[in-house]
Amino acid sequence: MVGGKDQAGKHPGEANRAKEILDTIERKEGVEEEVAREVYRKIKAHPCYSEQASHKFGRMHLSVAPRCNIYCNYCLRKCDCVNESRPGVTSRVLTPLEAIDMVDRVMAKHSNIRVIGIAGPGEPLYNEATFETLRLVKGRFPHLQTCLSSNGLLLPEKLDLLCELGVSTLTVTLNAVDPKLAMKIYSWVHYQGKYLRGLEAAERLLSQQLAGIKGAVDAGIVVKVNTVMIPSINEDRLVEVAQKCQEMGVYTMNIMPLIPQAKFVELRAPTPEERKKAQDACSPSIRQMGHCRQCRADAVGLLGQELPLCSP
Repeated sequence: MVGGKDQAGKHPGEANRAKEILDTIERKEGVEEEVAREVYRKIKAHPCYSEQASHKFGRMHLSVAPRCNIYCNYCLRKCDCVNESRPGVTSRVLTPLEAIDMVDRVMAKHSNIRVIGIAGPGEPLYNEATFETLRLVKGRFPHLQTCLSSNGLLLPEKLDLLCELGVSTLTVTLNAVDPKLAMKIYSWVHYQGKYLRGLEAAERLLSQQLAGIKGAVDAGIVVKVNTVMIPSINEDRLVEVAQKCQEMGVYTMNIMPLIPQAKFVELRAPTPEERKKAQDACSPSIRQMGHCRQCRADAVGLLGQELPLCSP
């Protein structure tokens, strides 16, 4: 060391600081690698998170959650429907015991089922049967992955319970990040015993969704965001949603075409070309899911190759 400097010409303090920076970078890279490995473990057999997995592995949706706490203007729930293939419909609502019996019978014949999901026909977090069903699945089939779809309103309050029950992947529907836009999509929100409408409803829903999504990501749950593309409403502002998803650490975004029904029955569905353009615009921010089949709440089997309804 010459004149207080080492042979490289650095003061000891500078050298120590450089080493600290390198150590921090190495630790960060190590953490990121570990996180990436854990995410891969959770999605490698999940047909909704991996297109490759969708050709080999199936999922089973348990329709145990009929009640809902928001009114989406594009939603039309049906609990005794056998001839439609879309979200929000099921041939019948199951009790938790009926659901676990169904899983038993399906798993006895179809070993490629790897994911058990609860996706309605209402809001899973607004139905106690959801949590009882998840407990039963965890106890009887601990090797199966459990998944949930939610509107996100109750996600901050229920997140610890979902983690306790072992939910590893979560889908949240997020149609806008501007409450003035969101208020055009939702008629009302029922929260803490009160019906909220207009901007108040949209602000409450959005704040809960964003807090819940960020909390889920921080808790190690792999999150997918579903966004319904609604011409004349949010079609030109989907990039805002994608950028917010990236900021929160969401794994993937699924832009779903509007099915014109309910209060939006007069609107048109986006064309495949419009949806592809939106996906391309959003893809610099977040990976895009391109193989969604907009499944029923009681779908079983490979995506697009469903097993007979309510029958193993």
